[in-house]
Amino acid sequence: MAAVSLAGCASSPEDKASPKRDFELTDAKVILSQMTTEEKVAQLFIITPEQLVSGKILGSQTEANPALSKAALKYPVAGFILFARNIKTPEQTRKLTKFLSSLTPIPATLAIDEEGGRVARLARNENFFLPKFKSMGEVGKTGDIENARGAGQIIGSYLSIYGFTLDFAPVTDVNTNPENIVIGDRAFGDNPQLVADMAGAFLSGLHSTGLKGCIKHFPGHGDTRGDTHSDYVAVTKTWEELKACELIPFRQNFSQTDCIMIAHVTCTAIDSLYPASLSKKLITEKLRGELGYKGLVLSDALDMGAIEKNYGSGEASLLAFEAGNDIILMPKDFFAGYDAILAAVRSGRISEDRLNESVLRVLQLKGY
Repeated sequence: MAAVSLAGCASSPEDKASPKRDFELTDAKVILSQMTTEEKVAQLFIITPEQLVSGKILGSQTEANPALSKAALKYPVAGFILFARNIKTPEQTRKLTKFLSSLTPIPATLAIDEEGGRVARLARNENFFLPKFKSMGEVGKTGDIENARGAGQIIGSYLSIYGFTLDFAPVTDVNTNPENIVIGDRAFGDNPQLVADMAGAFLSGLHSTGLKGCIKHFPGHGDTRGDTHSDYVAVTKTWEELKACELIPFRQNFSQTDCIMIAHVTCTAIDSLYPASLSKKLITEKLRGELGYKGLVLSDALDMGAIEKNYGSGEASLLAFEAGNDIILMPKDFFAGYDAILAAVRSGRISEDRLNESVLRVLQLKGY
């Protein structure tokens, strides 16, 4: 068992870091029992490297620097997500992921959107000379799940080489609306059973390489016309209608996936007040309660238009956590999101038990 150092966190970047302390990095429950409240709250966030220093997504972090190391003492976050702007060359990417992973005493999760097709941060970079897929829709058209398994294995193999540990894939939406501008051929197809089988095979391929996967975007973004990257998007189907189509691939892969990403679509027949990612009705009552999902849940990126145009970062982060998310992905202002949740824990609005429940899932995602 390795003794490691974990620094206490402060609620503002100007505060001095607390002195380091040593503890045993063993299993999840042992780690959890030794963490401070500030450290636990930091473990609720996956952010971009840029946000660790500024709170906001400014510039493009591509290499190690002392500012990141200093900020990590205050904010030992769950992990980092990299985008095309962070990825320049193979050697640069290896150095960056190694550095980011080592910033925090509980090694950071290194996440990426590498779906295959138009969303592929590494494969679309011509400096990498990696295998490319036209789309997962084309894979779905073959009707052969071994092709999906192979895609997951190929993608997982090269992601592991470059230091990534979590792929936000596969897209598990059912592409039932031909006017859909955001999902389209990112999905395996318009047949829910086909999508379910293909997604499961893709996950199997990822897992064979040591990569973790994430099914998205619950409860389904396939029957929409709008794009939640830009603004509010409504899904008008009832819960029973969703269960008959969109939810089939998710439910079939509960035991396969490492986590589920929640969409920013607003399911007007279920919760007309909040998008799914901020909806306790959708996450706690439906996904966890009625459907029985026990694993880790994370929000889609909170800097997207559907959230950012309607909520502040602190409010959105707090609502997302209270709705049932375990990880908050990329609030537009990370510091505001962190401070809001920390204040809610200190005031008693969020119980220590609720906080521990999510942090335990985060630690288990990391393999403890």
